[in-house]
Amino acid sequence: MDLNKISSPSFLKNLNQKQLEALAGDIRSFLIEKCSATGGHIGPNLGVVELTIALHKAFNSPTDKFLWDVGHQAYVHKILTGRASQFDTLRQFKGLCGFPKRVESEHDEWETGHSSTSLSAAMGMAAARDIKKEKNYVVPIIGDGALTGGMALEALNHIGHEKTNMIVILNDNEMSIAPNVGALHSVLGRLRTAKEYSKAKEELELLMNKIPVVGGKLASTAERLKDSLKYLVVSGIFFEELGFKYLGPIDGHDFEALEKTLEYAKKVKGPVLVHVITKKGKGYKPAEDDTVGTWHGTGPYKMETGDFVKSAVTGPAWSSLIAESVRKCMKEDERIVAITPAMPVGSKLEGIQKDFPNRFFDVGIAEQHAATMAAGLATQKMKPFLAIYSTFLQRAYDQVLHDIARPNLNVFIGIDRAGLVGADGETHQGVFDIAFLRHIPNIVLMMPKDENEGQHMVKTALDYDGGPIALRYPRGNGIGVEMDAEMKAIPIGTWEVLRDGQDAAILTFGTTIPMAMEAAEQLADQGVDVKVVNARFIKPLDEKMLHEIMGANMPILTIEEAVLQGGFGSAILEFAADHQYNVSIDRIGIPDQFIEHGNVDQLLEEINVTADETVKRINKLVANKKQVGSRKI
Repeated sequence: MDLNKISSPSFLKNLNQKQLEALAGDIRSFLIEKCSATGGHIGPNLGVVELTIALHKAFNSPTDKFLWDVGHQAYVHKILTGRASQFDTLRQFKGLCGFPKRVESEHDEWETGHSSTSLSAAMGMAAARDIKKEKNYVVPIIGDGALTGGMALEALNHIGHEKTNMIVILNDNEMSIAPNVGALHSVLGRLRTAKEYSKAKEELELLMNKIPVVGGKLASTAERLKDSLKYLVVSGIFFEELGFKYLGPIDGHDFEALEKTLEYAKKVKGPVLVHVITKKGKGYKPAEDDTVGTWHGTGPYKMETGDFVKSAVTGPAWSSLIAESVRKCMKEDERIVAITPAMPVGSKLEGIQKDFPNRFFDVGIAEQHAATMAAGLATQKMKPFLAIYSTFLQRAYDQVLHDIARPNLNVFIGIDRAGLVGADGETHQGVFDIAFLRHIPNIVLMMPKDENEGQHMVKTALDYDGGPIALRYPRGNGIGVEMDAEMKAIPIGTWEVLRDGQDAAILTFGTTIPMAMEAAEQLADQGVDVKVVNARFIKPLDEKMLHEIMGANMPILTIEEAVLQGGFGSAILEFAADHQYNVSIDRIGIPDQFIEHGNVDQLLEEINVTADETVKRINKLVANKKQVGSRKI
């Protein structure tokens, strides 16, 4: 089938099982080919091909509402709703988003990037439907990994209590990004094997039905026996006790089983949970064989072999550098413990997991729990390292403020993917952490200029006993600098002058330092002498250096790959105001908007975070200073 000709999923209603299977094959081939060029979440989407087709055949989108909790599993949904022709632009600048996007299609009812949100949103949509006396179905599709998120469990509790009409699809592939962990994962594991006991179940159910229910002591004894037997024979008792009708487990690649189960689910009053077993990466051997999460989301690859197309890199991956620096310190200090919320692969913690299994904790998709667990460890004189993406740290804001910073506990937060991340877009850009951490008392916040300074900052954080300390580091690779053989701590709150100058000062840190140095060279060619400062401690500021710069009435330009509101530049403005300096200050950074997906360099160009813009702003600051000076004369 020519998938580019699909404009609506309504055509599925007329397809028989053989035609559906052929369509599934066409979609798999299409995804494997397109993602080999653009990269993307190929493994998760190959696993939901039949499930997505069956859902669109059974329901009527957009009247019926689909909520893809695992938003990166929506590629098949996008194809069936008329967006196949845009897949050459998937996750590219100004192209098709890799997640559901309301402005893209009326079929994208809910936008997701962080997991475990769909059930709460579905409850809201179902409540609105019932208030308006409408009759549509609300169908959230949630993964087994996402189900461990506290928010999902809160929603299950409420939906079951309200007896809300809703069909929850539990897409169980035994993995989120990495293999799932936890007690709930074990519960689902037992359900997956429930079919082996179907004969025993049937016999026990017959026995239960024969138990007489009459008055007195016999009745109460019979009821207790029936309750006990129920836990042996009813699949999904966990969900049944929450108020859901449990259906499954069923093969998520079997169209006949999917169709029968979904049609039955539509007739049930109250909440229903359909437990579907799928295979992540199905139909593409390299992805099917993946057991650690390598094929969860990839860059471009060679379609024939599955070999990844690797771009030229000069330095180590930032995640690896930080994790390996922590691992080295763990050999010397038994107090250090590593924690991750389901990102051992993404944050490159496999070495720690292998070498120190008793001091490594993957808590699953549970960022709030991870943060407060780190606080608990710190109360017992341990040194917890919490490795967490910037975008996911947002979910644990209260725990950082209330449980870590307020009691001033020694927790080391490794903020991975700080700054723009590119293809995953606005839900994953790590640009808010400075603004939401900087105002919290007791916290130290820093970012290195290169990987050598990065390893020293790990040592700084693990040696620090003054309370919480956070280290930001970007996605991607370092710049390839020479590494010191020995790690050493950096004095807290100290900056570094990278280039001296008298006409103006650029204060910046991390990924924008090379841009600032490039601009300074261009300005030098124009006769403008600029000081460039590695403002590596975002909090606390280097007040001594700031007094020197502002006391000399030197114009200042701050640059940050983070939001301007409440960010580093705001801190410099506050310092000037607090100390009554009347110095000219300008700021470059992320404007007051969400930044969509695309190549990071393209995104920076789009929002004017560039060397050319830096030159322009400095020239304006210097010219204004000269004009003010001439008027004073």
